[in-house]
Amino acid sequence: MINIVLFGKPGAGKGTQAEFLKEKYNLVHLSTGDIFRFNIKNDTELGKLAKTYMDKGDLVPDELTINMLQSEVDKNPNAAGFLFDGFPRTIAQAEALDSFLENKGQNITATVALEADDNILVARLLERGKTSGRPDDQDEEKIRNRYEEYSQKTAPLMNYYKNQGKFYAVDGIGTIAEVNDRLNLIFDKLV
Repeated sequence: MINIVLFGKPGAGKGTQAEFLKEKYNLVHLSTGDIFRFNIKNDTELGKLAKTYMDKGDLVPDELTINMLQSEVDKNPNAAGFLFDGFPRTIAQAEALDSFLENKGQNITATVALEADDNILVARLLERGKTSGRPDDQDEEKIRNRYEEYSQKTAPLMNYYKNQGKFYAVDGIGTIAEVNDRLNLIFDKLV
């Protein structure tokens, strides 16, 4: 089983690339953002709680995120592997994910970070916000708050996974096809 963590700042292209990668490598794509948005749209208790954090541009607390993700993994017992998009975002989440997977006789195969300049990403999100309807993509201050949260809480994951020999960085700037080609070079070595 292959389990890949795909991470990068909001707007780096994780969701776009995950669509190609899940098909090519037969992975179940678990996007915490998509799962939260589904719950918000359907007005579930999880959705209401997650929305209070997301509307401010803050990360949803670990416990809530971890429980939700474990439930999604358990819904796919016959999966060939998972592509985790937007999770883990903190060391505590990474440790919880490692523990959860170990209990299932699995582990994280690798982490792949899409890297890009903040100013380019802000422009991408503001453009996406014109059509997505997402309030967190329509306000530059909220976007920059998300990047600050990322820098403080998520960036330390690089060292966590580097120390395990499981970290790969990919340039996230270029056409969708160019970035996908870069990702395929890494994924082909992992499967």
